[in-house]
Amino acid sequence: MSGRNLAKVSLGQSFASKWKFRLTDDSGKYICSVVYTTMREKRVGAVILDRQSVVPLYYQIQQRLSEQIRSGELKPGELVPSEQEIADKLGVSRMTARQALKSLCSRGLTFSQRGKGTFVSRMKLEKNFRQLLSFSEEMKDRGSRPRSKVLAFKRMLPDADVAEALHLKAEEEVFLLRRVRMADAASLCIEATHLPARMCPDLLENFEPSESLYRALAEHYGLQIHIADEVAEASVATAAEAKLLRVREKSPVFRFTRTAYLHDGQPIEFVKSTYRGDRCKVVSRLTRQVEIIS
Repeated sequence: MSGRNLAKVSLGQSFASKWKFRLTDDSGKYICSVVYTTMREKRVGAVILDRQSVVPLYYQIQQRLSEQIRSGELKPGELVPSEQEIADKLGVSRMTARQALKSLCSRGLTFSQRGKGTFVSRMKLEKNFRQLLSFSEEMKDRGSRPRSKVLAFKRMLPDADVAEALHLKAEEEVFLLRRVRMADAASLCIEATHLPARMCPDLLENFEPSESLYRALAEHYGLQIHIADEVAEASVATAAEAKLLRVREKSPVFRFTRTAYLHDGQPIEFVKSTYRGDRCKVVSRLTRQVEIIS
């Protein structure tokens, strides 16, 4: 290499690009090609499509990427291949690639962030009946970032089932807080919370509805939730729910109804929640009370 100088090369572009390094000396020029490939591109390259199959190409791509997610090859929080990477590596249209990525998102395996890309979702949320936690507390315990999209926050007269659960008198008002709850930008549930207005009369002024309600109740009003009754039912998503949760209509969901109480037994909260069935599972511990005597 004596007498030769390696020309300066700008590395501002993607490592997936092809680079040509030029070696020069007095007698001539030598050119060699070097190809850098990202790990994502290697994973896309490992996808084999059967173009003779009746199975749509987007579905084949979605299935192969699903296998990589379930096997742990693609890990939670990791960036999945982009539309352009899938299209270039597999020789399909960007529309086909987009459909494959959308399908992964609708199944809860991935979530997208505008301007950043599509990421692998974390494992299913375990709804544990042994612990009384707020949504924010559950997400933080699992290493996820809780977020909320506020759909409604207002003072109103309650429906009959809400009034009964909260032991309200005639014409007593409640605060309604309805939100889409998210973890790491992935929509998990729709939550409608009802609180007796007399117990926190200036909640509209003192509470930022995208934050933790339980913390606000404790800090501003000294209201500590002590115990709750919760019922879970299996159901399917309505058209409106499906749109908010980013799933297909009639996709499986869990419906939770919770009534929470203060230490003195006063009901403080009545909540109706709809959780995505593909992102949630119910965990409970059972004990046997009967003793068998031989």
